[in-house]
Amino acid sequence: MSTAHILILGAIAGATIFLGLPIGRMQGLSANARTGLSALATGILIFLFWDVVSEAVDPIEGALDARHWGRFSGLSALGLIGFGLGLMSLVYYDAWMKKRTGRRSTPLIGPGAAAIDEFTDRRRLDLTNPATRLSFLIAIGIGVHNFGEGLAIGQAAAASEIALAVTLIIGFGLHNATEGFGICGPLSGAGIVPSWRLLGLLGLIGGGPTFLGTVVGQAWSSDAVSVVFFTIAGGSILYVVQELFAVNRKYGHPVLISWLLMAGIVLGFATDFVVSAAGV
Repeated sequence: MSTAHILILGAIAGATIFLGLPIGRMQGLSANARTGLSALATGILIFLFWDVVSEAVDPIEGALDARHWGRFSGLSALGLIGFGLGLMSLVYYDAWMKKRTGRRSTPLIGPGAAAIDEFTDRRRLDLTNPATRLSFLIAIGIGVHNFGEGLAIGQAAAASEIALAVTLIIGFGLHNATEGFGICGPLSGAGIVPSWRLLGLLGLIGGGPTFLGTVVGQAWSSDAVSVVFFTIAGGSILYVVQELFAVNRKYGHPVLISWLLMAGIVLGFATDFVVSAAGV
């Protein structure tokens, strides 16, 4: 299989994220439906957190098992820096945005008297809106994660392991199809109907890095780069999960949230089993 074919398939694997994004355009959702989508998104992101941290830890543990202390120390330091960068950069960015805009920190509106936010145009791009901002943060975290997946595809192709590369493309493609739900969760929960342009931008941020990672992975293989990107993704996803838990608690449907949270985690593992079944 040629390099061009691998790159095209890598782009397709990233583009499957667009399959889940149109759910954000669904109007007239009930309160329970919005609650369920938010909880489902949280469950998917919890799985992604486990997934990226596992990927980052594997080469570090490999160096430890081989008693390569210098390599172990270096990769561990990179992992710590990457995780701190992914987590704390979003903490400081969100705090700065809240201070600059003076807007409330929750995407929930109500219950009780109507808020001014309820009468604004919810289709336009407004990063001062907490729900829109949270969806962007989710897309960024998923994008960093998908860059790491693209690296795996490219590195498998560079090693002439074409069957493995194709299996990764199929598995990651199925996996990415669920990530659109995670991105749209905060928007649906806040009753925001995003424009197609906004959904396209979110999809590009989340799925585009799969193609970029494939390009880089084919040209350059490095455990250090993989550790850095996977830990940055892990830190950013952890922050987003923390924010979504705060949102979910405000909905006040603990039983429904728990079931959909579990469903999101199971859905993440189910799509990942495609890759695991191939012995990756």
